[in-house]
Amino acid sequence: MPIQPATLLFAPDGTPRSDLFDDVYHSADGGLGQARHVFLGGNGLPERWRGQDRFVIVETGFGFGLNFLATWAAWREDVARARVLHFISCELHPFRVDDLARLHANWPELAPLAAQLRAQWPVLAGGMHRLHLDEGKVCLTLYFGDVREGLAQIDACADAFFLDGFSPAKNPIMWSARVFHLLSRLAAPKASLSTWSVAGEVREGLRRARFLVEKAPGFGGKREMLRGALHPEARARQPSLPPALRQAVIIGAGAAGTAVCERLCARGWEVDIIDSADGPGRGASGNHAGVLRPQPSFDDNRMSRITRAGALYGWRRIGEILASGMKLRAAACGVFHLARDVEQEIKMRAVVERLALPEELLRQTDAIEASESIGWQVPRGGWHFPGCGWVQPPSLCTANLAAFPERIRAHWSCPVAAIERRGECWHALAADGSTIARAPVMILAAGVGVSRFSQAENVPVFSARGQVSVLPAATASAPRVVVCQGGYVTPEVDGLRCAGASFDVGDPDPATRLIDQRANLAKLESILPGYTKGLKVNTLGARVGFRPVSPDRLPLAGAMPIDGLSCHPGLYILSGFGARGLAWAALTGEMLASRIEDEPLPLERDLVDAMSPGRFLRT
Repeated sequence: MPIQPATLLFAPDGTPRSDLFDDVYHSADGGLGQARHVFLGGNGLPERWRGQDRFVIVETGFGFGLNFLATWAAWREDVARARVLHFISCELHPFRVDDLARLHANWPELAPLAAQLRAQWPVLAGGMHRLHLDEGKVCLTLYFGDVREGLAQIDACADAFFLDGFSPAKNPIMWSARVFHLLSRLAAPKASLSTWSVAGEVREGLRRARFLVEKAPGFGGKREMLRGALHPEARARQPSLPPALRQAVIIGAGAAGTAVCERLCARGWEVDIIDSADGPGRGASGNHAGVLRPQPSFDDNRMSRITRAGALYGWRRIGEILASGMKLRAAACGVFHLARDVEQEIKMRAVVERLALPEELLRQTDAIEASESIGWQVPRGGWHFPGCGWVQPPSLCTANLAAFPERIRAHWSCPVAAIERRGECWHALAADGSTIARAPVMILAAGVGVSRFSQAENVPVFSARGQVSVLPAATASAPRVVVCQGGYVTPEVDGLRCAGASFDVGDPDPATRLIDQRANLAKLESILPGYTKGLKVNTLGARVGFRPVSPDRLPLAGAMPIDGLSCHPGLYILSGFGARGLAWAALTGEMLASRIEDEPLPLERDLVDAMSPGRFLRT
């Protein structure tokens, strides 16, 4: 569903208000005071998070983030705070970042935190967005869309609920029976809740959803508020204990393996990463440059949603790497996907109109504008992804491992012949039977190589041969952006540009072939008419890689299945990326690390299920 941003308006007394709901965002007596009294105090915070490994809060109605900022500030000031704070919030009408800045200016004491929030504020596209703040110790997960859909899609075990929608009389959906029962589904034992509303239908709805509620002194001019807790006899979601040993072995140091390695290390894990090559990013992730962008569709199917979420998260991750000063070759120069004919251009325009995504993510362009941006005359327009571009995969793999070098032991040029579970640990075994590394958790991220392990026999992974052509390129020469249409071509990167690529399932030939070079040049000529004139196919460079592909072309990310009902304890797989490794690696790495830690997941439940490695065993 397209997202309609909130419009910044103020009541006569200066209180922010919504014209859509004809209600104010907080009490006229003070928004920060209300956040501290009603939501922090009403949930017994900060006392209840003290000494906890993590604390999870779910909120209905993010607004402009005042409750979140107040909670984050209280968490930072508490020396006995939980190790990690998760804050999950739903918002149907999020504010634009410029409006957030105007609103946040009213609370200068929160300015440093508010600036961090705005720096990572996501594109206003529907779905789930995960932001890592305060050096990763504060995790904000935003769902942009209807609260009923958001709560149904959230996978979390909540310790506290902030119920902060507009008045039940103004926005009854926010206070519906379905919302209350969805909250109950997410509740941990002893989960608490609080809200400023004491309406009878709210109290009765919460009671029917198995919450015990009571009135308490309100804030400012409001005499009463409501606080409560999950009924002791209600079915609660049971949280797991923190891992006794945060240690893992990862087999494969491409985009997938290094992404999940970085995400685990960010959580304090120690990781042994093993690869048969002499360094990271040498296999399918070894191309000189690749494309990182979404893949829209008219029906916004699961492939499109996963790819969009992955591209947005991936570029945020790239921004974090660049901001840290680590070396990474990437540029959000823009990506154009041109229509091959007039009929397709009409269909592409229909997709843009139907999805109604923000223009900074997806917009329609005509031939004139596309030609000016590309620097080459093209006959038709198509899609423009302004915030996307190219990434050099080996540099991304290297940067992932450089983020926490003290927590990583790398084993290069070490082929793994077999894996075996002994006691509570998984062992990665060399050909002579010796143990290369062992840990309670093992992740198979070796691309097409995962199929050689007997434990992966129920997970279908096919090999797709891909040959990329490498062309010499002058600085600032056309194209100046990434251009796609059946194939792709990148801008100049260190004197070279990539064009391609072939995609042949089941072809094991590792040698470069002239026939594939010619096919790549034919794609390039179709993208940029006249561009290949004078290029001699037998003088161009090339590289062959083998991409892991699943039958439905979606990633394989999760626990390794034994059958349709059970999984190997402590064994996981991250593979099946096909040609979309750059778009999926960072987000699936975060998702898998969250799953292993039993943290709230960064993706909607139906998308997580769509990537389950056991999906092919279900009947």
